[in-house]
Amino acid sequence: MATKTAAKAPITSALNDSDRDVTGKALQGTLLDLIDLHLVAKQAHWNVVGKFFRDVHLQLDELIDTARAFADDVAERASAIGVSPDGRSSTVASGSGMPKFDAGWKNDREVIEYIVSALSELISRVRMRIDETDKTDLVTQDLLLSIASELEKSHWMWQAQLA
Repeated sequence: MATKTAAKAPITSALNDSDRDVTGKALQGTLLDLIDLHLVAKQAHWNVVGKFFRDVHLQLDELIDTARAFADDVAERASAIGVSPDGRSSTVASGSGMPKFDAGWKNDREVIEYIVSALSELISRVRMRIDETDKTDLVTQDLLLSIASELEKSHWMWQAQLA
């Protein structure tokens, strides 16, 4: 009977183990939230109806593109520091902090209200991770700052539709 030995990680990190673990956890959480944001926004994109359907539909496309691009950046940053990113559907379903989005048709105002709420939650979570990475990895913190900046801009634009 052969014994299994732990495989040596193929990617090394400039970070010490403790800093890599804290940073990797922040990146993994952000990855799950961004993947879920992309999926939920796509669900809303397919199911939005109402007077402002076209505007909301197109604005959702922009949000989807942003979430997908940042998810890729986050996953690649995790890989670069020797942390294997996990974006499997089961991992996203169990680990995302995004609010639930119910199935079915949604009028444009419902979608806008959901997106405003979801972005608010996600921004809060990213800002918490910015604080967590302050002492562990400034490169990752810089990426998270960029994500927060873009999400806050998007949050403002979605909120403006409710004013």
